[in-house]
Amino acid sequence: MKVAPSILTANFIRLEDELKSIEEGSDYIHVDVMDGHFVPNISFGPAIVSQIGELTKLPMDIHLMVEHPLDWIDKVIFPTTEFITIHAECNRFKESIRRILYLGKKAGLAIKPSTDVDFIKPYLSQLDLVLVMGVEPGYGGQLFIQNQLKKIEELAQLKEENGYHYEIQVDGGINVSTAKQVKDAGATIVVAGTFIFNYEDRKERIESLK
Repeated sequence: MKVAPSILTANFIRLEDELKSIEEGSDYIHVDVMDGHFVPNISFGPAIVSQIGELTKLPMDIHLMVEHPLDWIDKVIFPTTEFITIHAECNRFKESIRRILYLGKKAGLAIKPSTDVDFIKPYLSQLDLVLVMGVEPGYGGQLFIQNQLKKIEELAQLKEENGYHYEIQVDGGINVSTAKQVKDAGATIVVAGTFIFNYEDRKERIESLK
């Protein structure tokens, strides 16, 4: 299992130290960008994303929880940007996928708990990552919604049957117990925020998820 700690729950006063504390064992750093429209919360913009990229060796997994991703994609293209994930529920998501790929980055598509896998089936062949939200997006510390396991299983089956190459990522409510559940269902990456950053021994926490 790959692990992507979510920087959203880190202490931004000590950003460099926080990033160093999770480098060992992590595969990516998950960066949530929120616009206050698509989700009620606001996080940070491209300037902070750029600083995160400069302060860590980890590749950035950028999750755009924004209403108009085409206004944001070009602004979060940095040398360490690996994935840019936009939402199937946002405006012009098909054009956004094409834009991400055109710019040479890996394209991800996220679905909220209320969105069915059927809605994104036509686009799976283009994707490098599918993000299943285990909670309603916008805030950390929520409990995992158990019926999302069926989506993970369906995505894993479609991937195997069609030879697709996307990672299956799960974000929200991840701990040791739910990480095992989503892995058994077919997930390949878990995103964890409070489970990692709310504890002193971050290395142990990351290893427990892996």
